[in-house]
Amino acid sequence: MKTLVVDHPLVAHKLTTLRDATTDSPTFRRLADELVTLLAYEATRDVRVAPVTVDTPVAPAEGVRLTRPQPLVVPILRAGLGMLDGMTRLLPTAEVGFLGMVRDEGTLKATTYATRLPDDLSGRQCYVLDPMLATGGTLAAAIQLLMDRGADDVTAICLLAAPEGLSHMEEKLADCKVPVRIVTAAVDSHLNENGFIVPGLGDAGDRLYGVV
Repeated sequence: MKTLVVDHPLVAHKLTTLRDATTDSPTFRRLADELVTLLAYEATRDVRVAPVTVDTPVAPAEGVRLTRPQPLVVPILRAGLGMLDGMTRLLPTAEVGFLGMVRDEGTLKATTYATRLPDDLSGRQCYVLDPMLATGGTLAAAIQLLMDRGADDVTAICLLAAPEGLSHMEEKLADCKVPVRIVTAAVDSHLNENGFIVPGLGDAGDRLYGVV
């Protein structure tokens, strides 16, 4: 597993505002959307393309186009939905699947309550959207599910990550033969006793959509 922390002043600027407890939900949603697009630019650096020739108004030109099957974007509900527009803005032809997972606040273990994914993901590149890589249980389970269905390349895009979550994923995915990458805006200090990233930005779902 490889981890990429995107070191860019615009990424740091937007993340700082997302962390601010006084940032309201509409502003948080807009900035999260913009930040995801910046992260997606780096996350898609290895997206599969094939050479093509097109005719310009002047002469033929060599270029590339995305190969088939198209990449699959998978937001983890509910907070991952707040990252979807920012990702599909960069990959408008990608297909979108949905994965509903919830973390038990007592055991911190993730369970799946809904899936809307192709049964066969053979040969597919998948991009998983999950704002907070905290304990790593949810994301590791999601990636394992995609690999079980045949995905042969998985990249997760997270706004923030914790060292404990990255270590957990390294352990859980140590034996997998599928390339796995984590792209994030920052790796924070640690998790607190409630499994929240410190300093973090709070509960991403609540910050995006309000407390429900």
